Order: sequence, then C-alpha cells, then structure tokens
Amino acid sequence: MIELHQYPSTASMIPHIVLEEMGVPFRRVLVDRAQDAHRQPDYLRLNPNGLIPVLTDGDLVLYETAAIVLHLCDTHPEAGLAPPVGSHARAHFYKWLMWHTNTLQATLIIYFYPHRWADEGHEAGAAEVKRHAQAKVGTLIDQLEDLLADGRKWVLGEDYTALDAYTFTLCRWTRNFPPGQRARDRAPLAAYLERMLARPAVQRVLENEGLAPPYV
Repeated sequence: MIELHQYPSTASMIPHIVLEEMGVPFRRVLVDRAQDAHRQPDYLRLNPNGLIPVLTDGDLVLYETAAIVLHLCDTHPEAGLAPPVGSHARAHFYKWLMWHTNTLQATLIIYFYPHRWADEGHEAGAAEVKRHAQAKVGTLIDQLEDLLADGRKWVLGEDYTALDAYTFTLCRWTRNFPPGQRARDRAPLAAYLERMLARPAVQRVLENEGLAPPYV
C-alpha cells in the first residue's frame, strides 16, 4: 500500500492530487507539523531533512515532491499524467516540473520564511528579504499568466498532467497576497484555477485535508 506522509496545505497537496487523479489505493499519514512531528527521530529516518511530504511504497522511501510525482507517473503510465518518454512534450513536462519546484516554489519558501535568510533578530533584513521574494514571485506568476494567455486549457496544452497539480497548489499559496498580486487576480489564471477546482480529484483533496475557502 502506498502511504503519503503529509500535512494539509503544504507541498504534499501535489502528490495527494496526483494520487487522487490516478485512482490508485493509498493511505494518508498525518505528519503533525504543528507538533513538530517532522523533527522527531521516526520521521527523520524517512527524510533526514525534516521536510514534508514523504511517500513510502513497499520498501521504497522517497522524498522531494518532484521525485515523488515522477515516480507516480512512471509507475502508473496508464493514468496518462505525463507525456510519453522521449517526446518533445515530455521535455517540456520536465522543464516546467523543475521550474515549479526549483524556481517558483523555492521563491515562495523564501517569502514565507524570510527569517531563514537573515541574521537572528534582524527584522529589517528579514522584511527586505520577504519584499524581494514577493516581487520575484510576481514575475514568476507573470510567466504562468503569459503561458495560459494563449487559451490553452492546461499547462502543457489540451492534456491535463501532473504539472497542473503543481501549478494549482503553488498558485494557492498566493491566496493571501495583497489584492492585485494573487494568482487569481490574473484573468487567464483565474479561469485556469476554476477549472482545477471543478475537478473531482481536487475537490476530494480539499475535503480530505479539511481546507476552507478561499481555496485559491
């Protein structure tokens, strides 16, 4: 049985959506971050970095969200959540997968945790880091807006892929940004996010994780 070790409304929402879309049996295991469960020895044996999520599949223990997503796509090709290996579409799938995890998500992490990049007690420095991160997130959301402005339905075009779970989740992280700076404030992205919210798999994830509006 596949187990997804997760905490609601974190990056673990991405493989959660992918698993729901695939329709494969899996079990969710709560890692209560509020109680520092991700820093306890049992969890650190799964992921020594203390980050969420972790996926276990038999004797396989896998962390890093992008790696989990690729593993699920490769082991369940019948779900059609990634283009064929060796195709140009697959190359773009890799590109956007890396962009989401290494560029947009990494910048959002700096925005939410600016104190990690400033000296202890240096509140002005942390505030400056956060301000620059927020500005950078804006330019990255611009890229997504430009991508979807051609009328495509999903990130790669007409075919829904695991990338869309990434885009939805990271756009959701901007929901409490100031008006005009949220992903949903961009018309192409707003329409895209509504399409995502209409997907039964996404609705199940929102319900299972106990999340309340605004969802994006």
